[in-house]
Amino acid sequence: QVQLVESGGGLVQAGGSLRLSCATSGRTFGRYSMGWFRQAPGKDREFVIGINWSSGSTHYADSVKDRFTISRDNLKNTAYLQMNSLKPEDTGVYYCAFAYGSSSYFTWDGSNYWGKGTPVTVYP
Repeated sequence: QVQLVESGGGLVQAGGSLRLSCATSGRTFGRYSMGWFRQAPGKDREFVIGINWSSGSTHYADSVKDRFTISRDNLKNTAYLQMNSLKPEDTGVYYCAFAYGSSSYFTWDGSNYWGKGTPVTVYP
């Protein structure tokens, strides 16, 4: 069993930055990836960004390329989402997810574990 705990969400003005963290605990086996999904009010949940834990390869949604960066700290078992140049349309609840496998892109239903989410609000 793997537990994921997100932190770092909050309120920020458009153009600002936030860094989200996803701390993992529990035992993992083999290859896996971690990533972030988000759900805006009234919209479907969408994949934002992912990273393969062993290779470091990443996958970004087009809407966040050149603005968001995902990284990992192997010693802390923590993934980070650095969000720059935030826009009001980035508003939503951000969920950390964990998926066994080697692809840095994965779906919500294809994930094995999920965090409870952290809210991000970007105001104009």
